[in-house]
Amino acid sequence: MVDVARSEFILGGQKSGKSRRAELIARQWLDATVAHRAVLVATGQAWDDEMRERIARHQRDRAVRVPGMVTVEEPVALAEELQRHSSPHTLVVVDCLTLWLTNLLMPAQGAPLDAEVPTKALCRAIEQAKGPVVLVGNEIGLGVIPMGREVRDFVDALGGLNQSVAGACARVTLMAAGLPLTLKESA
Repeated sequence: MVDVARSEFILGGQKSGKSRRAELIARQWLDATVAHRAVLVATGQAWDDEMRERIARHQRDRAVRVPGMVTVEEPVALAEELQRHSSPHTLVVVDCLTLWLTNLLMPAQGAPLDAEVPTKALCRAIEQAKGPVVLVGNEIGLGVIPMGREVRDFVDALGGLNQSVAGACARVTLMAAGLPLTLKESA
């Protein structure tokens, strides 16, 4: 049984078990009482065939693992979406912050946005949430220094986002090989 923190940030590499942990928390939240609701805020966008299939597969799998969880798609206005759905009986899952940052810094259309203001707004929304919040994001700063200025800039920006969100959350969990390691636990 996973206890539900006021807010939890789940970090890890690709296929480390981040989303599965978030789904497990949501499933247990929903199973606790019929009064509970769960909302997934999906930030990914289907810009090509592979991503469309990936999103469809995630939707099918999630419907089996967490029946009853509602999905809303929001690629940019994350703080507003969190505020919209947050309530004492609703657990909000955000999956994932890495794609959200990509949507801000490297939009398919239009000019890049400055991530500082949306990040501060997101952290305020996490701290002011009326119900539990679970956020999923990638930890990509454990490898070699990437070649190319744009990639280094993104790794730096993601590191800053991860640090800000970790500071706003009551619990921070690092996933590796499907196993959780608690990095931070606040009352």
